[in-house]
Amino acid sequence: MGNAGPKLPESSCGRKQQKPLSEDCTSEKSWISQIPMASPQTLLLCLLVLAVMEGWGRQAAIPGCHLHPFNVTVRSDRQGTCQGSHVAQACVGHCESSAFPSRYSVLVASGYRHNVTSVSQCCTISGLKKVKVQLQCGGDRREELEIFTARACQCDMCRLSRY
Repeated sequence: MGNAGPKLPESSCGRKQQKPLSEDCTSEKSWISQIPMASPQTLLLCLLVLAVMEGWGRQAAIPGCHLHPFNVTVRSDRQGTCQGSHVAQACVGHCESSAFPSRYSVLVASGYRHNVTSVSQCCTISGLKKVKVQLQCGGDRREELEIFTARACQCDMCRLSRY
């Protein structure tokens, strides 16, 4: 019939081996014992690097959707006759999304074209507030202008034009 290849001898450890039978089980080291150990100084350095990097990205690493301040410059007209700056709030973060095989009823209803269903949410502004910005004009003249800033954020349906 067919040739299944050479028959491998069994070691005294009870498994097939590629090595000659003269080697015993003690020469077969586990892969764990072959991993080199790092020095304590190397481990300490790695921990310090991780701690510093964690501090840098703490705001970005927070899951969910949250307020994030940013500077905005407001001008009264295109020429910038009067202008001022203010710290406004935006909504920044990550919301959940998923994709999975569509249910049979969806497959049938779509003529077997809609085979993956996606569900997603976007970080959106759930509440606005008006803030007054003081604009400096030429000389001692000042003006006041109201702008909107985010008051609250949440993960919600993704929409192209919400406001």
